[in-house]
Order: sequence, then C-alpha cells, then structure tokens
Amino acid sequence: MLLVFPLSLLASDFASAADDSKVKVGIEQVESGAKKIPSSKIGEGVEGTAKGIGTTVSEGAKYSGEKLKESGQAAEPPAKTAWGNARDSGVAFGHSVKGFCTNLFSN
Repeated sequence: MLLVFPLSLLASDFASAADDSKVKVGIEQVESGAKKIPSSKIGEGVEGTAKGIGTTVSEGAKYSGEKLKESGQAAEPPAKTAWGNARDSGVAFGHSVKGFCTNLFSN
C-alpha cells in the first residue's frame, strides 16, 4: 500500500511545479532492471529493480509532499489589502449606524 500511494500520484497528471525528474529516473531504473531478469542477468536485474523501487518510493514521497504543500498554499485565502480592510470597516460602521437609527426611531 505504501508503494501504491506514491506511484498513484505519479500516474495522475498534476501541474508539475514540483520536480518529478528524480521519480522518473527511479521508474526507468525499475524498468531497465526488470528487462535484465529474463536475459539471464538475474542478479543485476534484481539489484537494479530494487534500487529503482527504493528511488521511486523515496523521491515519490518527496514529490507528493511538495504537491500537498503547494495545494495547501493554493487553498489559502488571499490577503486583504489596506483598502479592503478600510472598506469592510466602513461597511460595518454603516450597518451599525443604520441598526442604531432603526432601533431609535422604531419605538
């Protein structure tokens, strides 16, 4: 399950602000190691595949962390400007005056 999560994130097509080149290198290493196994280079193939899996999991976790961090930053509301704060204060003050006058003259 641990291996499936980072690989599933790689399979989906995120906007790639985070660098996924190291993950791709790991995937290529797994593929090249796996291709050596049937051609009687079992030792080299298993070693290359294991290193590739390790690289893919490690770099995939880093990449996933970067993507989650970026998505968290994108979800933050934009900061208000001084004008936005002043406008909101003015509107709130206007509502207070309106409410006060309505209560004063309605009785």
